[in-house]
Amino acid sequence: MTDPKPDPLRPTQDSRGFFMLPRAARDVGYYTYGTMDKRPDRGGYQYAHPIMMTAILRVAHEWQKIDPRRVGVGNIGRADMRDDGEHATHLDGLQVDLRPIRKDGVECPVSCFSPEYDRAATTKIIALFRAFTPVHFHVGLRE
Repeated sequence: MTDPKPDPLRPTQDSRGFFMLPRAARDVGYYTYGTMDKRPDRGGYQYAHPIMMTAILRVAHEWQKIDPRRVGVGNIGRADMRDDGEHATHLDGLQVDLRPIRKDGVECPVSCFSPEYDRAATTKIIALFRAFTPVHFHVGLRE
């Protein structure tokens, strides 16, 4: 008997039982971004511990109730659990990179020094993570 074909509707699962964060449709409150080995990651760096997966999906759901802009979700963890030198803390699927919110809603990087940076909205998204998840956060200035 042959193995069934992989289900394209089910996210990829790694050896730890972590799932890849699904690429998001327009109406789910988040979008994905990131690189792995200096190339677009296509989800390869977005394996989340179930606690983190639940947190991201819950916060994105709550966010879309109050704001039409989507939250940028970047690197979480690699399926191979390798430290690539840039994300040494992203080994257990419990850390995530998030982009600050832009005033214009464009889904690309923004610096906190840019006029397009929306400090109030970024503060709200951080508050949602703090309210709905057991989270500790570190604010960094690099993209």
